[in-house]
This record gives sequence, structure tokens and C-alpha cells, in this order.
Amino acid sequence: MTDNSQLKHNARLKVYYDAACPLCRRERQRYESWQKASEGVEWLDVNTHDEHLIARGVVPREALLSLHVEDAAGQFHDGIDAYVLLMRRVPRLKPLAWIIGLPLIKPVLAWVYERMVRRRLAREGRL
Repeated sequence: MTDNSQLKHNARLKVYYDAACPLCRRERQRYESWQKASEGVEWLDVNTHDEHLIARGVVPREALLSLHVEDAAGQFHDGIDAYVLLMRRVPRLKPLAWIIGLPLIKPVLAWVYERMVRRRLAREGRL
């Protein structure tokens, strides 16, 4: 009998990230260095997948402003929820995923994350 949590962990994820962002690329490399966590994760540049995102109901600008993860069921998770989904796949990050998902912490982190991304995109002339 297969454990449901193990099935969720091994489920295929599509991660839509800003490949033009040096920090985003470094985070991807770090995540991929945790070999088991990166199994079943497909990294897609949000800048080149507009049509797919639009077809799935995601505005490309929204995807540029926030990390988006599509789970095996085709459901999209964005922002902090997307990070939590990815972090839960890495044993050493599971406690941190739990903490950042807490009701009092999550909105504060979401606000800080959004401001940082908007500043970066404005500085790069992409906003």
C-alpha cells in the first residue's frame, strides 16, 4: 500500500519562474541541488510560456510578479503558497514551510515578497 503523503511528494510539479532574474535562477539551482526534491519538478520560464498560462487562466503579468506552481491536478498555487509547496518536498525545509504558512506570518511575507519583486521589475524596466 502506498502512503498518500509520499504520492503527493512525488507528484509532478511545473514551476513557472522568472528566468531573467539572477536571484530566481540561483534559487532554482539551489533547489535542484537537493536531488530528491527536484525529481518530478519541471522548471518553465514564465517569460516564454504566455500561451499556456493564459489557457490555464493565469495572466502572464501575474505570473511574472509571483512564483506560480502547477500541481499534478492542474491547480495553480502562487506566491507564498507556491514556495510552501516546493519547500515541503525538501526534508530540511519542511519546518520552515510550516512556519511561513502560518496565518500571522504568511500575509507579512507575501507583502514583503510582492514589494521586492515589484521593485526589481521596476528597476529592470519590466513592470
